Amino acid sequence: MAASLLFPIDQIDRSQTILGKEEIDRFLPQSGHMRMVDRVLWISESGTSIFGVRQIRHDEFWVDGHIPGRPIFPGVLMIEAGAQLCSIAHTRLGRTTGFTGFTRCDDVAFRGQVVPGDQFFILASEIEFNRRRFICRSQGLVNDKLVFEATITGMSI
Repeated sequence: MAASLLFPIDQIDRSQTILGKEEIDRFLPQSGHMRMVDRVLWISESGTSIFGVRQIRHDEFWVDGHIPGRPIFPGVLMIEAGAQLCSIAHTRLGRTTGFTGFTRCDDVAFRGQVVPGDQFFILASEIEFNRRRFICRSQGLVNDKLVFEATITGMSI
């Protein structure tokens, strides 16, 4: 059975940028090679669902070693991209003043490959929140095909 998307994406303008690099810098400490979100394309009215993108480049640090001759975007980096998008949504809502750390990952499934040249679209939607922690579902798409999904827990540290 195919998993359904967290929210409809067919009406989202993928050429629009809601948050670019400078705005993302306000919400994420990760930079350089570890920044997994290039742009945020859409944020729900409540701020608890968010849609972003990462262009997978041919000069990424992992390309030569994962897997030589057939580079595949590592699954752990797909999870990191999802966690970063969740953190952007959470931090943007002003619910934390310190560092937001990734503390848990559950129900992970990899359903396809992501390779250099792909646009990796990331969806995240909050499913639970309390003062110190939040839980989100995250999904990744390439060519509108679901390639990754996970439940991600973050915490203010």
